Amino acid sequence: MYLTRFRINTGRNEARRLLSSPQRLHGAVNMAFPDLPTRDGTGPRVLWRLDAAPGGRTDLLISSPQRPDLTHLAEQAGWPSLGQQGWTTFAYGEFLDSLANNDVWAFRLTANPVHHIRRDEDPVGAPTKRAAHVTVRHQVGWLLKQQERGGFTILPRELGSPTGPPASYEGRPPTKAGGSATEAKSPAATAAIGDDEPRDWEYQLIVHDRTPVRFGRRPGSAPAKATARSRPDVQFARATFDGLLRITDLTAFHRTLTHGLGKAKAYGCGLMTLAPAPVKS
Repeated sequence: MYLTRFRINTGRNEARRLLSSPQRLHGAVNMAFPDLPTRDGTGPRVLWRLDAAPGGRTDLLISSPQRPDLTHLAEQAGWPSLGQQGWTTFAYGEFLDSLANNDVWAFRLTANPVHHIRRDEDPVGAPTKRAAHVTVRHQVGWLLKQQERGGFTILPRELGSPTGPPASYEGRPPTKAGGSATEAKSPAATAAIGDDEPRDWEYQLIVHDRTPVRFGRRPGSAPAKATARSRPDVQFARATFDGLLRITDLTAFHRTLTHGLGKAKAYGCGLMTLAPAPVKS
């Protein structure tokens, strides 16, 4: 396994085109590998994520079972004269092998929190439909549901730490009724969100960059009979979680790091990365 960081030159027109379309960027990432791994769930897959870095930088992170060659991306959206100095690749497998149960790590995850609903106007017996979680409260609830399967647990805030809402709530704490009308009315959401559901400031967790994403499909990505007018846009909601976790099931956690978490993995969601937890003073 490898983990790669590529700095995007946002001053270039092609870089801005890639940043405006997760589908284009997905294609550019795939071109870094002569043979893409299968996506049948039997092995690690290619995952990627965009990160805002200090100094106004935008970094592309890629987790992959093969070492990528980003020469083409440097020519399109980087600094071609730097060659392989334009990106850094780490031996990720060695780091994964060093992890252990009960380890505590800081983490970042950009994900597509979703649930399945059946609307009031749908006929009896109609299949449920996938819908985005759009409030911080429901997005945090989604992440908490991933803990057992993902092999980790989010650390709670310690006694005596601040209990007010973090900046991610923009000064407006959630109500018991939940967020949007869609989420509040859906049976799936009602069953999943109880009165005793913890709010995000009860955990060492911040939610930010909560972004609705919408872009048009490129030619060739839709059925052959679809025209430019009939190709539906791709729409999903994206949120980034920063927090502290404890590893509870090493095998499951390895899978989370190498296979991704949640939906929309092709479009920059699902990649969780780790950093050393802050040292208590």
